Amino acid sequence: MNDGNKGAGPSARSKRADARRNQEALLDAAASVFVTSGVEAPVRDIAAKAGVGVGTIYRHFPTRADLIIAVYRHQVEACAEAGPALLASSETPHAALGQWINLFVDFLVTKHGLAAVLRSDNAGFDTLHSYFIDRLLPVCTQLLDAAAEAGEIRSDVKALELMRGVGNLCIGAEHDPGYDARRLVALLIAGLRQPR
Repeated sequence: MNDGNKGAGPSARSKRADARRNQEALLDAAASVFVTSGVEAPVRDIAAKAGVGVGTIYRHFPTRADLIIAVYRHQVEACAEAGPALLASSETPHAALGQWINLFVDFLVTKHGLAAVLRSDNAGFDTLHSYFIDRLLPVCTQLLDAAAEAGEIRSDVKALELMRGVGNLCIGAEHDPGYDARRLVALLIAGLRQPR
């Protein structure tokens, strides 16, 4: 009998799954605090939102940059995974595209603050930006293609153009609390509709 896999039993898998869920909850809490209070928000606020001690955050993320990068990657993954799920569960491809763009807007509002902090390390920022494009461009393309094939939107819109347009509309939210990026993005998405 091989005892080398003792730690890989159901109990170990369950603990790993719990640890992964706890880390995801922590990253969700950090992202939420970053949106409302900025990336320089006190770690104690993030810990309180996540329902953990400050030490737990520092154990997982020894520096603020580690936390910021983890939040960025976590949000990219959540956005990437949401696209196919929305396409499968939404009434129409256009509805899936609209819902995904709303998630993308939420991410971008957080990302702008993260980007400002990460720019100090250009090489690291460039790597994260490439990761962002590599993960999200195919998802946006899939959603656009599905909506175009269904005859719901024009077929000449490229994913990178749409993502840049949405990104540019979100920039104004950084400095103006009255700026409604979501409304402007909704107008952009409505403008993709195929003329009848």
